[in-house]
Amino acid sequence: MKHLSLLLAAGLLSACSILPQSEPLNIYLLPATALPTQTQAVDWSLRIGTPSSGELFDGTRIVVLPAPGRINTYQGARWSERTPQLVRQRLLDAFQDDGRIKALSTEEQHLQADLELVSELRSFQSQYRDDRPEAQIQLNVRLVDVRAQRIVASHRFSARQAASNTSVAAVVAAFGQASDQLSRELVDWTLSEGQRSRR
Repeated sequence: MKHLSLLLAAGLLSACSILPQSEPLNIYLLPATALPTQTQAVDWSLRIGTPSSGELFDGTRIVVLPAPGRINTYQGARWSERTPQLVRQRLLDAFQDDGRIKALSTEEQHLQADLELVSELRSFQSQYRDDRPEAQIQLNVRLVDVRAQRIVASHRFSARQAASNTSVAAVVAAFGQASDQLSRELVDWTLSEGQRSRR
């Protein structure tokens, strides 16, 4: 019996050695540059919702379109959280950096707000153009009066940024630059439309 146990243990050890090694996984944060702080505060509150998205962008994989009609993901690379949450956090950080809206919240906190940003993430991928990857983001946004349940304004925001080379790190940096651009435009638009709706 002891001999049989040793044979089984040896067999298990040898089986373990032929199992495939798991690929090393690099987790990436979305790089961000802080917006300049503004001094004129508004007297209304804003709730920032997590963008809805299709299945393609609803995970942590970094999506790449290497050729027209082909969809892939970067091997061994992931975002630090689901892409819609990544985008919502970037927008929240941008509004906090800007400082004009003091009363900010997300839908997870269930706090009362005057206006809400409701959005749909249509693009968040790297796409090759002339053999060079380019980060592409598209976000369809609606600004909603929470009490009246009325759409105050809507807009489609798009941003593109070519990567400096084909490495994943360079592509992630390009995503950061594109999200900075989109965030700046969205913050200014929200402040302008929000003020108009409160008159």
